[in-house]
Amino acid sequence: MNKFDSTRLRTKIDNTHEGWLVQVYSRDRRLLCVLESSHAWTFLLGCGVGLLLAVGWFNLARDSPSTTYKPAEPTTTSSETWID
Repeated sequence: MNKFDSTRLRTKIDNTHEGWLVQVYSRDRRLLCVLESSHAWTFLLGCGVGLLLAVGWFNLARDSPSTTYKPAEPTTTSSETWID
């Protein structure tokens, strides 16, 4: 008689901690893309870095002096300076 070996069952169950996987298929059952858990972590890390850059840029732009164009005010000169 064959005996039940629980070690083989344990190795199959232990492989479930590897994460998740999403496979996207088209209508004709061709594989379009595969999304793994590492892709989601990378996306979230990128969103966090982008948010930090946006907040930092906003704070720097708010504290910097304005660079908008201001026309020079005309100088008031007396008519005596124009006479030769």
